[in-house]
Amino acid sequence: MSRTTDRLRRVRLILAGFAVAALLTAGCTLPTFAPRVESAGESAAPAASPGAAPTWRACPEVADDLVGRGAPDMRYECARIAVPRNWGTGTGATAGPGTGETFEIALLRARSTKQRDRIGSLVLNPGGPGGSGVDTAVFLSFGPAFGGLPPAVTERFDIVGFDPRGVQRSSPVECISDGDLDASFGYDPDPRSQEAFDGFAALNRKIGQGCGAKYGDQLPLYGTEQAARDMDAVRAAVGDDKLTYLGYSYGTLLGATYAQLYPQRIRALVLDGAVDPRQGLVAGSESQAKGFERAFTNFTRWCAANVGRCPIAPDARAAVTSAIEKARVSPVRGDDGREATAGWVFYAIISSLYTETGWQELARAIDRLEGGDPKDVFRLADAYAGRGSDGHYSNLFDANLAVNCADEDEKPSLTQIRELQSKWRAQYPLFGPALAVGLLACAEWPGGRDPYPTGAAAGAPPIVVVGTTGDPATPYEQTGALASMLGVGRVLTWEGEGHTAYPQTACVTDAVDAYLIDLTVPREGLRCPAR
Repeated sequence: MSRTTDRLRRVRLILAGFAVAALLTAGCTLPTFAPRVESAGESAAPAASPGAAPTWRACPEVADDLVGRGAPDMRYECARIAVPRNWGTGTGATAGPGTGETFEIALLRARSTKQRDRIGSLVLNPGGPGGSGVDTAVFLSFGPAFGGLPPAVTERFDIVGFDPRGVQRSSPVECISDGDLDASFGYDPDPRSQEAFDGFAALNRKIGQGCGAKYGDQLPLYGTEQAARDMDAVRAAVGDDKLTYLGYSYGTLLGATYAQLYPQRIRALVLDGAVDPRQGLVAGSESQAKGFERAFTNFTRWCAANVGRCPIAPDARAAVTSAIEKARVSPVRGDDGREATAGWVFYAIISSLYTETGWQELARAIDRLEGGDPKDVFRLADAYAGRGSDGHYSNLFDANLAVNCADEDEKPSLTQIRELQSKWRAQYPLFGPALAVGLLACAEWPGGRDPYPTGAAAGAPPIVVVGTTGDPATPYEQTGALASMLGVGRVLTWEGEGHTAYPQTACVTDAVDAYLIDLTVPREGLRCPAR
């Protein structure tokens, strides 16, 4: 497999979103080759002052760094804009933290040399929170052969990605050490003894205290409402009177928040992999536990029906459960001395469930782990975690915590979390306990909170909300809930597997393309088959 193909094949993981609360309430991932800091070309571009038109500069080096080359017939330009740290709403008062200060927001514009009858810009967010829209714009610019956008879209729109505040190139939050991230990912996903549970709570407390010491009263400024207001500055910066937007997973929450704040400034919104904004932290985590259990069951059924492609058949659940149990007591050590603990095995499983194509990779990884080779387990888990081969992480999880915990005013006690761990173990054996103890992250997070609004987008045009029936990270039940909350949502269903749907099949692609280009809303109740 070529370097380009191997890297681009992971675009579906990049579009993994608001997902797993386990460990750090994170779900979106970046590929292991994503840079932690901006390139020299990007850092050289000055940020436009708030409200000023940005200066766009050619930046082919971004695609070169990510993929090794740019997409055919695509030009890449980068810019930076400055936005207020505190837009003066949601966090309390206009004289509150961050008043008068700015964050820098990094933008990338991919423009086809074949562009005709330009409509405007299609602004992207890949989810997370913590996913890079800059990276995603590059990946999606490569077209359908690599899971990217169809020419029908790229030839009518500039594809604009931005890194939200705190993410990667946009005034990044960086406060968690690589060692603490290794310890968190490697920790037992279901610490049963009180001592083990207390140890995980202490690790989360240490992480929270470190971030609090560095950012203090600025932490609530990384919340979703502030980022949605930044998105309106992005709309203005690209010169569009109204926003055309494609948001995946957590990006659906960001888009829904924008729709409530600026309903009259919307041209078209596609929200794929819907998050129900009205679910609290506990309810959202239980929903994901149920979603991942369902996806894992679908994987085990696939294994039983495809014995020749699944080396851990016929009982894949038993094989995976056994692998975790063995890793608890005798983890396999890799050639570099790294141990495939129960935590790393668990995140390899999580990583594989985001795409149906990952099922065979999971079966192979568990089979090879049983044979004493943990390389595939680490490869899958590291892709989820954004961990490079040098052991260095992107700032995905730093940003993820900052955003998720700023958004959530629900703060369960350690006693409640311990009780949920036991309860969810009985209901969702493989994923429930990990989703429960993942609640420790925000429970131990310092600073104030800035919850986003949860109401109708009164006055907005129809908004397309896309759901996948087998989605583990944003379970399908949330699709209708988001559409209903907005009041103008139109549900488009994909009867498929994995996280997010567009552009996976002709049915989904045709419906979304017609909406983006011609504003033709999918018919009520449209369901697209898996194949």
